[in-house]
Amino acid sequence: MPDYVFPAPPTVTVPVVGAGGAAFPVRRIFCVGRNYAAHAREMGGDPTREPPFFFTKPADALVTGGADTPYPASTANLHHEMELVVALGAGGSDISPDAALAHVFGYAAGLDLTRRDLQDEAKAARRPWDMAKGFDASAPIGDIRPAAEIGHPAAGRIALTVNGTVKQEGDLLDQIWSVPEIIAALSRLVRLEAGDLIFTGTPDGVGALSKGDTLQGDIAGVGAVVTRIV
Repeated sequence: MPDYVFPAPPTVTVPVVGAGGAAFPVRRIFCVGRNYAAHAREMGGDPTREPPFFFTKPADALVTGGADTPYPASTANLHHEMELVVALGAGGSDISPDAALAHVFGYAAGLDLTRRDLQDEAKAARRPWDMAKGFDASAPIGDIRPAAEIGHPAAGRIALTVNGTVKQEGDLLDQIWSVPEIIAALSRLVRLEAGDLIFTGTPDGVGALSKGDTLQGDIAGVGAVVTRIV
């Protein structure tokens, strides 16, 4: 083992359902923008012309185990975005869509929290979105369910309630780019590895959150993500 000038940070992990306490070690987090037609329209995009594009979050942005999520600094407009998360168990470059699902370990329900006011300012100034998307505790996630147990969900209800009221609701069938297509496109840009997570985009209905709000996101056949904004 090498010597370090200070203790190395711990590995970020996500619990895995039915794994006997074993956890999924996270390497990187990639996110797909505007992957549902209705959401693309509500954000001012054109789903008929836009190829997939990606942004990232740091691994330690994850919030696991139903823990509370602190309302972030430097924003007055924190938004929820409910998403299917793909957990990769194998890596590669230039992966074909036909081979993509063989690289998937499992799936989870996740939330891509967004400082919308910072994102709007960045868009207007043609600047990067990093601080709008990749802030601390910006990615609550539920436990991962292995694909060996649940298969590869390509259809099914995806929904988010805030304080018991449905705010987002759609179907995985509504995705513009399927999971195999997302993996293939991303692997042409970077080499993917085991431990990578991919947030696959959100249905329409994104909106603002306040301190005290309780969120529960559910994806049929996959599971739930639960957190409270504090």
